[in-house]
Amino acid sequence: MIVRQLKFSQEVYMNQDRVYVIGHRNPDTDSICSAIAYAELKNKLTGDKKCYHARRAGQISAETAFVLNRFEAAPPAYLSDVRTQVKDIEYRKVEGISYDMSLRRAWERMTENNLVTLPVLEGRKLEGLITIGDITKAYMDVKDSCIITKANTSFHNIIDTLEGEMVVGDPDESLCEGKVLIAAANPDLMESYIEKGDIVILGNRYESQLCAIEMSAKCIVVCDGAMVSYTIAKLAENKGCTIIKTPYDTYTVARLINQSMPVGYFMMPKENLITFTEDNYIDDIRETMAKLRHRDFPILDKNGDFCGMVSRRNLLDARKKKIIMVDHNEPSQAVDGLDEAEILEIIDHHRLGSIETMGPVYFRNQPLGCTATIIYQMYVENQVPISKQIAGLLCSAILSDTLVYRSPTCTQTDREAAEKLAQIAGIHVSQYAKEMFTAGSDLREKALEEIFYQDYKEFSAGKLRFGVGQLNSMDGDELKTLKKRIMPYMEKAYKEHKIDMLFFMLTDILAESTELLYIGDSAKETLEEAFHVNMQNKDSIYLSGVVSRKKQLVPALMMSLQQDAN
Repeated sequence: MIVRQLKFSQEVYMNQDRVYVIGHRNPDTDSICSAIAYAELKNKLTGDKKCYHARRAGQISAETAFVLNRFEAAPPAYLSDVRTQVKDIEYRKVEGISYDMSLRRAWERMTENNLVTLPVLEGRKLEGLITIGDITKAYMDVKDSCIITKANTSFHNIIDTLEGEMVVGDPDESLCEGKVLIAAANPDLMESYIEKGDIVILGNRYESQLCAIEMSAKCIVVCDGAMVSYTIAKLAENKGCTIIKTPYDTYTVARLINQSMPVGYFMMPKENLITFTEDNYIDDIRETMAKLRHRDFPILDKNGDFCGMVSRRNLLDARKKKIIMVDHNEPSQAVDGLDEAEILEIIDHHRLGSIETMGPVYFRNQPLGCTATIIYQMYVENQVPISKQIAGLLCSAILSDTLVYRSPTCTQTDREAAEKLAQIAGIHVSQYAKEMFTAGSDLREKALEEIFYQDYKEFSAGKLRFGVGQLNSMDGDELKTLKKRIMPYMEKAYKEHKIDMLFFMLTDILAESTELLYIGDSAKETLEEAFHVNMQNKDSIYLSGVVSRKKQLVPALMMSLQQDAN
């Protein structure tokens, strides 16, 4: 199926958030290089270099690593799941407050910004949360006259809250003992209840001020903007008593002074908080948020630094990740969470799978030997110059997928594209291909699991599922040695994947042949019918001229399984 579009609209996705261009699981060289090249093409066409990002859904093979290193291209970042994450939603970027901020200032911050929760931070680290409910409780429920000193309130907060002026004392000092009281009685009676360390709220009466200082009060708050005499100030200084002057009357001061206490005393500490990270998936946090019924939850980044606050309402506006699929179109081969992502485009050269989309997408599928050939055509169609790096990546992908033009999937279009790209990249095709395949088949220090999964895909035929792995090599002796290691591992993989059949292609590029290993209840019978051979009790089958999984092996297996089903 070919859908052609000669020019892209310059407005497409211009104002959208980032889009991920990603290939299939266990990516081969075509999957990685096509993602990189297409992301660059899209960024050039839209003029937004930060919009399209190449990603990979699995580990990079030795062959692909050689190609990326040769052309100095950075490997795409790993993306294992495209479900919506916290970082994909518009959560609130709330500015934090310090542990010692007064309740009054916190309240003002909340009302000005229409917030009910504020994060308490030390630097970028979360120390706790303070809510409107916490402030209300501190103001309405607290009847302890010692609460100011228990909260270790600073004089700076008291001055700020009372809009006062420090006549004597150090504003950075904090209270650590004593109670708050109002000097409404005469001095004789005051002597019976003022204790060392107390905070005394009083007026302009000289005798009351003198009595409080003589009784070792820690602080006197002089109301109504009354003047403080030199004698009182000097005496207070000598006795270590702080004097604060405020324009408010005694009643107002008594009502406001509790608002000077630091939020840190009333906040919910971080040890008791439920926090989420930017990488948490929305599905995973939704249930937690429903159970706890908190208004807001803090969000931290991967370093543990505070990022913002998320609420249940924010989840209603969750945005799906936007992706472009290259080199595949089947959900079984795609990155996890595909059904929760928004697919924008599909660029592929494989058979059509069972993928479904929520709306129409740009879909380009051509019967070519490599997706990179299609990407090359799109550069040419849109008259976008191809850099030496991109040319090298695309050429490498075509040579890899077509086995240097030996695969039956290879077309004249693939060959012509590869030769033109080789000229731009400055490489000699046969010599470079030998280096690339040699790097990819050097398996001496690789773990068996890495070898098995470096090019593995799963397929469906009706209710049956089967997997096919492939290893290409220019060294026939190496493939024979590898067979002894692969066979035992296939048993393990067969059980883990819970599939009906499992096949593994050991493809000799120079001999243009494949030794096919197999396991599964009906695998032997399926192969006999597909290739019209009598396998007797063999554990593998030699297929001369068969090198392509896509065009030669999988279609034959599909036809055999379909006949059985009929």
